[in-house]
Amino acid sequence: MIALHDRPSPNFDARPAGLAPEILVLHYTDTASLDESLAILLDPAKQVSAHYLVDEDGTIYRLVDEDMRAWHAGKASWRGLSDINARSIGIELQNPGHRCGYRAFADPQIEATIALCGEIVARHKIYPRDLVGHSDIAPSRKKDPGELFPWDRLAMAGLGYWPGHVARRRRTVRDFGPGAADDAVAFAQRDLAAIGYGCPQTGELDPETADVLAAFQRRYRPWRIDGRLDGETHARARALRELINC
Repeated sequence: MIALHDRPSPNFDARPAGLAPEILVLHYTDTASLDESLAILLDPAKQVSAHYLVDEDGTIYRLVDEDMRAWHAGKASWRGLSDINARSIGIELQNPGHRCGYRAFADPQIEATIALCGEIVARHKIYPRDLVGHSDIAPSRKKDPGELFPWDRLAMAGLGYWPGHVARRRRTVRDFGPGAADDAVAFAQRDLAAIGYGCPQTGELDPETADVLAAFQRRYRPWRIDGRLDGETHARARALRELINC
């Protein structure tokens, strides 16, 4: 068992009857300091919380009991499910974020996060596809935990998926930008929806689809985040769909 430091937040309520955690959501705090993060997450007037907060030195704070619903996801969806707070456990990672000077996550923080996620996944039998970032479930609103978060390291630890090793094929798809309508766009939309993203099925690269593509790229192709459908993005989406057999 990993060491936890209890800092109870008043910002929670009961999960609806019959719902249990099946999704694990990772966030960054988007704040300048740990003290600022705790002040927000423990303030009843803010009405925001998470189950855990992981500091940059690897210290893990337990804020809300896993049996209760923390308020971390906001308006979001995954696999067609809504009320993500009721179905999830939320982990905040201390980081300045894009608002305050985004930087790489410290090794002790990632090691602690991997250990914490491993225990949560085992305890609640959470499937790999349901380990997500805030930007995955709210692509038009959120960027966290962002392109510097090492999702590949988590996948190497058996947490989630990383399609990079099989995604260098099918790169003949030409680059589609805003407003493009093509079978390739429709195929990509189907792949993204099958993975879990709330993606339109219009066959057109509309603004909402661009947001989903950017969220996908932020996680699985972080060196180029532009919301366009190019061959590499298409290949990675198809590879990930095949990895999760959906």
